Amino acid sequence: MLLAGDIGGTKTNLALYAAEAELRTPVAEATFSSARYPSLETVVQEFLAGRGVVVERASFGVAGPVLNGEAKVTNLPWRMSEARLAAELGIPRVGLLNDLAAIAFAVPHLTAGEDLHILRAGMPAQHGAQAIIAPGTGLGEAFLTYDQSGNYSVHASEGGHSGFAPADEEQLGLLRHLFAKHDHVSCERVCSGGMGIPNIYTYLRESGACVEPQELARQLAVTGDPTPIIVNAALEGERAPAIAARTLALFVAILGAEAGNLALKVLATGGVYLGGGIPPRILPLLEGEPFRSAFRHKGRFAELLDAIPLYIIRNPKVALLGAARHALEL
Repeated sequence: MLLAGDIGGTKTNLALYAAEAELRTPVAEATFSSARYPSLETVVQEFLAGRGVVVERASFGVAGPVLNGEAKVTNLPWRMSEARLAAELGIPRVGLLNDLAAIAFAVPHLTAGEDLHILRAGMPAQHGAQAIIAPGTGLGEAFLTYDQSGNYSVHASEGGHSGFAPADEEQLGLLRHLFAKHDHVSCERVCSGGMGIPNIYTYLRESGACVEPQELARQLAVTGDPTPIIVNAALEGERAPAIAARTLALFVAILGAEAGNLALKVLATGGVYLGGGIPPRILPLLEGEPFRSAFRHKGRFAELLDAIPLYIIRNPKVALLGAARHALEL
């Protein structure tokens, strides 16, 4: 048996897979509220209790960097160690990997339609590098390269924390607005659900670029998570408040530009994959010309970027699938 986990600050998803199966349908699966538990070990022990299974390998995708077999979840006081997990859980082989690296392990096994929505088919290069960018609570990035063994190798990244580079005057105004509040403005601060969308919305309101309707202001005043309210308002078509619609338009342009940056940095001629919870939610906006235009707006390299396929990952359990794939390699 293989144990796979997708570990986040809000929730922890665990699944058991039969090693000889195709890893599409788990034997068992459950979701836990991360904050209710003192450690990952206690969550796993509760999940496995009474199941009567012997787990030989386990892999956990973690929302944060993994260094020397150790990790700490962002926004959660858990510290994890591969050696300690193996000892306390009695599992011979345990691996920890960044959550975007977990998604990357699944990418070569995803299929169009079931797992992927094709934004642009492009002209993928055989064995070309592949990039993943995932705006969710934060902004994750990872990539894959083809190696001499005939397989793709996964590379983790913390590229979402690199500096934000504005592409026009409006984005330059956003950067100046955030520089007044922070000494470092990362891509994640403007291209994520946890910070990015609220930061863009606040900039448009405080700069006077857009007027905030009273009803929308009232809704935002009583919520702890403004992003779903802003996104839902922006998707109301002709009835969408201008400030919400402009927030999402600016977000899409920034996401397109950063996806293009990542494609150039790793020469992702095999395709760029958009993961995370936001892209499937705003699919109609990503299918429009503004996203593709921002993606290709790289001067002399626009033609190269025009050939790169663009995909949206639709499978909500892709991180679990990738963690299970990683467990097979331990």
